[in-house]
Amino acid sequence: MAEKRSAGKWIFWAVFTVLGLVAVFVTLRPDPVWVDLATVTRGELEVTITEEGKTRVKDRYLVSSPVAGYQHRVPLDVGDPVTPGQLLTQVEPMPASVLDARSRAEAEAMVGAARSALNSARQKVAVARAEADLAKKELARLQALSDDHFVSDERLQQVASASDRAQAILRSATFDEEVMAHELQAARTRLEVSAARSSGNGAIEKVAIQSPVNGAILGIVRKSEGVVQAGEAILEVGDPAALEVVVDVLSFDAVKLSPGVPVHLTGWGGKTLDAAVRRVEPVGFEDVSALGVEEQRVQVLADIVSPAEDWASLGDGYRVDATFVLWSTENALQVPSSAIFRHNGKDHVFRAVDGIAELAEITAGRSNGLYTVVTSGLNEGDSVVRHPGRQLEAGARLRER
Repeated sequence: MAEKRSAGKWIFWAVFTVLGLVAVFVTLRPDPVWVDLATVTRGELEVTITEEGKTRVKDRYLVSSPVAGYQHRVPLDVGDPVTPGQLLTQVEPMPASVLDARSRAEAEAMVGAARSALNSARQKVAVARAEADLAKKELARLQALSDDHFVSDERLQQVASASDRAQAILRSATFDEEVMAHELQAARTRLEVSAARSSGNGAIEKVAIQSPVNGAILGIVRKSEGVVQAGEAILEVGDPAALEVVVDVLSFDAVKLSPGVPVHLTGWGGKTLDAAVRRVEPVGFEDVSALGVEEQRVQVLADIVSPAEDWASLGDGYRVDATFVLWSTENALQVPSSAIFRHNGKDHVFRAVDGIAELAEITAGRSNGLYTVVTSGLNEGDSVVRHPGRQLEAGARLRER
């Protein structure tokens, strides 16, 4: 009987001791750390720069009066289409003294200079047309090979973009040729008016102001009738179908851009458009941000390469958001950038393994600010802690929010 009581006491104290140890362990054990977890994924990643820009008619021409005189009212309005040679308004030459020998020589020199400029523009058109034809043939050749899967889609897209740029250059060169022809006609008109005054012939009663190009009226400087001086602007014309995008980027970002860099255009009210950088201006300028900070910015010009029907409603001076694609890949192992931190001079993350935080060293690659490429240290499907706090240590228990 005494032995049974002794055994019962021993069991009681043993159970009591175990329960006490468990209570102490539970009491002293750190509470789980509440964390946000993210999964390591594999997919497309782009490193980009996004700035606000605006559209602009690439080729525009300011129509001016070739002679001093009385301008008639402009019957057209902004946005009206015009064709080469279309009458815009008329100017009645003002009676004035005839040109002296020196002034006449200058007028004849202007005619010669305008003729030379026209010849130069015609040569540029010939070169641009040859390059556009070559680019078009190359695109057709690669499209035929692409049907048999001999050409990658990326290569085909590059050649298609080059063909679109060549066509845009041809349109711009043709515009310049039309403008130079108009300049030559204006120079001849000034000389003819002077010659008529010198000979006493009053045959030239009105000088026709005609459109030099095919396009639309972008702005009217003088719509009402009145006296104008020689060279005074009357209206501005251009081709609204030939748009470019102008973006002011920070000089720090401009050094990363070069001709041909892809651009995505959004925020204009329609579908995302594709464009390509044509030129990065070599000279920067100082600008003041909305916060009053002085910044050095550089103007970047881009050409739209999407089909014209996709941006038919886009006009001159429209706002766009331009995203420059510096680097891209379709199969990158990536992790949220907020999960990466520096430890002992190297990149690390906390990996969640069975609810326990595990410190893992990684090798980080390119980053777009939100996600970072991981070249080693993690596998697809791993869970990592986002925004790890200072209180989090390796071995700590985790509880997901």
